[in-house]
Amino acid sequence: MISFQTNYAAMVGEANLNTNQIVQTKTIEALTSGYRINSSGDDAAGLAVANGYRNQVSQLTQGMINANSAVSQLQIMDGGLNNISNILDRLQTLATESASSTFSGNRTILNNEYQSLLSEVDRQAANIGLNTGGKYATNLTTYIGGGDTQADSQVGVDLTGNAVDTAGLGLSNTNLLGLGTDFSGTVNLNTQNTPILQGANDTETFTVYLAGNSTPVTANVISPTAAGLTVQEAITQLNSSLTPYGVTASIDQTTGNLQLSGDVAFTAIESGTSGLVTGGATIADNGEMNTADGAVAGTFGTNAEVMTFTTQSGATKTVTMGVGDSSAALAVTDLNNQLASLGISAVLNTAGTGINFESTQTFSIDKTSANAGVFAGGANTYGSTTPATTGSPTANSLQAVAAIQSAVGTLGLVQGVVGGGENRLQYAINLATSQSTNISSAESQLRDADVATEAANLTKSQVLEQSSVAALAQANATPQAILKLLQ
Repeated sequence: MISFQTNYAAMVGEANLNTNQIVQTKTIEALTSGYRINSSGDDAAGLAVANGYRNQVSQLTQGMINANSAVSQLQIMDGGLNNISNILDRLQTLATESASSTFSGNRTILNNEYQSLLSEVDRQAANIGLNTGGKYATNLTTYIGGGDTQADSQVGVDLTGNAVDTAGLGLSNTNLLGLGTDFSGTVNLNTQNTPILQGANDTETFTVYLAGNSTPVTANVISPTAAGLTVQEAITQLNSSLTPYGVTASIDQTTGNLQLSGDVAFTAIESGTSGLVTGGATIADNGEMNTADGAVAGTFGTNAEVMTFTTQSGATKTVTMGVGDSSAALAVTDLNNQLASLGISAVLNTAGTGINFESTQTFSIDKTSANAGVFAGGANTYGSTTPATTGSPTANSLQAVAAIQSAVGTLGLVQGVVGGGENRLQYAINLATSQSTNISSAESQLRDADVATEAANLTKSQVLEQSSVAALAQANATPQAILKLLQ
């Protein structure tokens, strides 16, 4: 059938030309974008899978950044822990030096450095966030991704309870001074969790009578606000007044009582608002001197008085008290000047009116005159008690040695957790890198264009387009043959 109205051949040629043009356009789009899938219509199912892969890669990419940041933070902690380890070495050196009974230096000087290093441990632990209650003293989790569940996608480094400040290492109450004597009537400061001296300007006063000092030292612990003070803050205030005189306040590790110790003989009394101790508590003497109380005061007169001091080794010193010693304070100064060679110290009693004699050895006092001077009455012999065995120059230092040894082990455990965390995170980064690479490859198989295939398709579509145009031209020329039938 030959018809003017419908040219079927031309219609078929036009349809095929349009199809070839669409294929050519798609091929050019793939080659210019680099993607096989440029719209949902290209491969809806493949696009959904490829988008899932791309999302996983995004998660892993950020996860690797998270992990590297976590490794950097752990390395910062590691450096701080190494510093603290070096400080522990120095603390052990000082404690070992002081722990020898043959040490002839000043333990107060050693203890001052020791306490300053303890403060540095606290500062550095706070800097790396591993102090008690610090932000990193907890279970640290890093989200990396790549797991089937969120739990599998996270790496944890559990530092809970691994504080490396002096409290966490068990060093907060250690010192190198001679073992002191606890106050009577104290509270257990080891269990004192609430603030003390809870009142604005509440004050607790300690009066310390020192051998060689004609006037006592007054040390006040003051609460600046109604919120009160922590026990450690109160101890710090007390020591700021006492340490210049060779006396240190600390907490007895066994009893929890306030304890005074030092390198000089002293007596002390507490008064004011109860805080570190109950009101009116006293301390008879400091333990390091192994106090031997030889006498108590009588009345002070105007006549000269002669006393002979004899030590257990047989050393003797005759002391004459004169008219100038009209008060206990003046008498103490005079006596200490004369008794220094015997190792006997004169100390004001806690009332500030009498005199106690203290020494590291047993001694006796023979009052050879009958004059009413420092001691009332006639000639008497005052025998001292045996020096107390609880006061030991090395006891606190030996405790410090043991505490530091334990602290080294505790610190090593923390270093192990931190180091293990660094390694674990590095392995996790390696896995995430491998996953990201392989998932990207899988996404590429679905999303990326195969250039060789698309180039071949482009050539094919171009040839078909050209042949379609030529065929369409022939199809359009066919109706012209009908004109010959009408001639």
